[in-house]
Amino acid sequence: MGLLRKIEVTAGVYWVEAPSADLRILCGCPADAVKHLMKRGLITPIENRGVPFETGPNVILLSDVMVQNGAFANLAEFPVLQMFYRQGMIIPGHPGNTGVRPLLIGSPEQVRAQIQYIYRGNYGLVSEEELIEAGAEPDVAVDLMRLKLKFAFGRIEHPSELIDTASIEGEAITIKGQVQVRRLRLNVFEFSIGDDTVTVDLNLPPYEVYECPYPLGFYYIPREYFAVLHSGEGDGWDINRPCMSSIMMFQGRIYMIDAGPNVVHTLNALGIGINEIEGIFHTHSHDDHFAGLTTLIRSDHKLKYYATPLVRASVAKKLAALLSIQEAAFSDYFDVHPLVEGQWNDIDGLEVKPVFSPHPVETTTFLFRAMWEGGWRTYSHLADICRIAVLKDFVTEDESKPGISPALFQQVLADYKVPADVKKVDVGGGMIHGDAYDFREDKSEKIILAHTSQRHTIAQRAIGSSASFGTVDILIPSNHDFIWRSAFDLLMSSFPGVPQHQIRVLINNPMVTFNPGTILAKERQTITDIWMVLSGSVEAIPPEGGGRSVLSAGAMVGELSGLFNTLVTETYRALGFVKALKIPCSLYTEFVRRNHLFPDITRLLETREFLQRTALFGEVVAVKTLNMIVREMRPQHFDADHLVDVGLDSVGMVIRGAVGRFIGERQVDVVGPGDFFGEEMSVFWTPSIFRLRTLEDTEVMAVPAQMVADIPSVRWKLFESWNKRVSAFVDGNERERTLLRWDESYRVNILRVDTHHRQLVELANAVVDTVDSVRGVVETVAVLDALVEFASFHFGEEEAMLARYGYPELEGHRVEHDVKMRALKALRERIAGGGEFGSMELEALFHRWLIDHIADEDRRYALFLNAKGVY
Repeated sequence: MGLLRKIEVTAGVYWVEAPSADLRILCGCPADAVKHLMKRGLITPIENRGVPFETGPNVILLSDVMVQNGAFANLAEFPVLQMFYRQGMIIPGHPGNTGVRPLLIGSPEQVRAQIQYIYRGNYGLVSEEELIEAGAEPDVAVDLMRLKLKFAFGRIEHPSELIDTASIEGEAITIKGQVQVRRLRLNVFEFSIGDDTVTVDLNLPPYEVYECPYPLGFYYIPREYFAVLHSGEGDGWDINRPCMSSIMMFQGRIYMIDAGPNVVHTLNALGIGINEIEGIFHTHSHDDHFAGLTTLIRSDHKLKYYATPLVRASVAKKLAALLSIQEAAFSDYFDVHPLVEGQWNDIDGLEVKPVFSPHPVETTTFLFRAMWEGGWRTYSHLADICRIAVLKDFVTEDESKPGISPALFQQVLADYKVPADVKKVDVGGGMIHGDAYDFREDKSEKIILAHTSQRHTIAQRAIGSSASFGTVDILIPSNHDFIWRSAFDLLMSSFPGVPQHQIRVLINNPMVTFNPGTILAKERQTITDIWMVLSGSVEAIPPEGGGRSVLSAGAMVGELSGLFNTLVTETYRALGFVKALKIPCSLYTEFVRRNHLFPDITRLLETREFLQRTALFGEVVAVKTLNMIVREMRPQHFDADHLVDVGLDSVGMVIRGAVGRFIGERQVDVVGPGDFFGEEMSVFWTPSIFRLRTLEDTEVMAVPAQMVADIPSVRWKLFESWNKRVSAFVDGNERERTLLRWDESYRVNILRVDTHHRQLVELANAVVDTVDSVRGVVETVAVLDALVEFASFHFGEEEAMLARYGYPELEGHRVEHDVKMRALKALRERIAGGGEFGSMELEALFHRWLIDHIADEDRRYALFLNAKGVY
């Protein structure tokens, strides 16, 4: 047996073990990685000196890219908590506390992002200033920080004080003893002890998703008037059930309460398509309630996001830390609707009251109500809450000490006791979760015990009920099927301007329910009916089987084939229970002819089908949206070996040919048919560090950037691609020749700023490469323009950040930026005018212009911002 042992845990996750060095390495940590390790027996319960605890990893290798195929690839919050508390690595006097700290390894950017994300996951908002900025009154901010400090044992500790880190860059690094690791290429790593090696590839194949650790089955759920669908009663350690969550149904509309791991699996199991969801009510930012947010982004419209301003700010900061984006970007993906804490908020007839809940991060519980005969029908969702015994120990009248005031304590007790028709309660125990015994005298008609991985005791079963996955509590029954209203609304949206009586022609067709796994239409066959998806999800599988897209409410399966009597080009298969409107092809053809839609549809459908076969637009199902995109697309032709530019207001999509991405003279990748480019500036307003040049004669479609930016699923895929491209560039192999070499000592310990600085260094090197390649003044100036543009963008972001946090030396820093920009523009004009520069002269100029500035001015503000919790 070798010195290293490798086990594939699940898709994109591996376990590497080196017993001689006492190393157990979790490679890749998407959501629920801990549960996968438990299922595989790699985390097991043991006992030492009479103390029960768990085994598990002591090192985590992070993915080079933060997002893969729509899901978070690095979520180390729960694996680190497992090391700290369930292994005992941080508990004084514990057998598992040997003085060794958890170790995070990976690219410098991902390591730093994880540290900051864990920081926000532990504490949420970390100062009175942040709480006030998020909307808290100053006196409330003082009380909240007192409580937060009590949960934190008196001090907000940055994770860097508790976790060791190591960066994997160009050379192999030693983890411990003789065990080394090095990056072979993006997301592929080699571990070695002497001559013994193992390789792990953390890349997910295209269209593959991270696996769910537990089976869920399939359920057909009618849409109710007012009901609670139970979608999770477990916690972050429960290997058999999803984390505590619920789905609200009101007047046929669907709302989620929290979004924990594996949301896509949950929705498929319940027969709910992503486009059916109206919005999410969010309690707080811990991963078991947060990790599924990216799934909700995969809708073709912005989902409504309901939370109090403090909860939203905490969630936005955690997401921003995780992805190295601006907090304001949160509203690019969600339609934010702030809720007023402690008051009833009317959501189109459904009333909701968020109620303060004591927790380490900003948290509210929710009380929902709807009017009915005899009064209100109510549902109370209490996740996460704190045991009364723990809170009682927190009570102090000394306002200078961490803790909770007697008045706030009494208010929390009163809020816990508010009765409801159905009340779901966190009974996870410990310091930060609830206790079933606190609800022994509760007057609610039904209490459901949740948020635990343990079986309920006999005493607990006498207090509350359980709720299996997929069960429903109906609060107000429905006397008609809301799916018909949904069908009518979807058709009206798809055919604007068509009279309602004509829409009713299509509505007057049967609805069919498909069982999970059923094929609706099969490739290379003719069809007699077109299917409009009303609920559930359908996967579209191309003949080659190399990819797939997922369609939900509003998708028209077989439209082109049905209209023109051609063979179906893809196989369409139900992922869960699917309800669809069956429209005979002959009737649909007559409907199109009678309403004079043929000229438009004939022109649009072929391009629409091409778009829907691409990774970018494959999950956009709204016919109206696709038609608008097709109408606005502009074809462009570029001869071989020409620079490509579709304008700052467009995203380019290659129809035929190939486009190369270059940094200086180095080609970094190829954009082929169906692939896209230009999103950096047109969508994210970040100047590109790449130049685009055709590798052959190429046909391109220019798609209006604002249109794609407004579709969350498309915007998210653009972000994922952009993020992966930047990671590949930053973490890739060394350049053949580098004048300015990035060094760890240049870091200012603020992730987004450090990433910008590395890109500036690479662009400076690209300028030198282009000058030496003798490609001419035009291309040299083009690369210099990219450097000027990116530098201006970076300086602007830096100054805005310094202004936001009140940096006292901001004006002097701004003056330094002005001097730097004037020098760079002067260099650009000199080269454009035919002036010559040698490599050594350029190296010295860029070193003064960039490296000296980072080492001096930027380091000064970094210490100031780090002290305010900005990393």
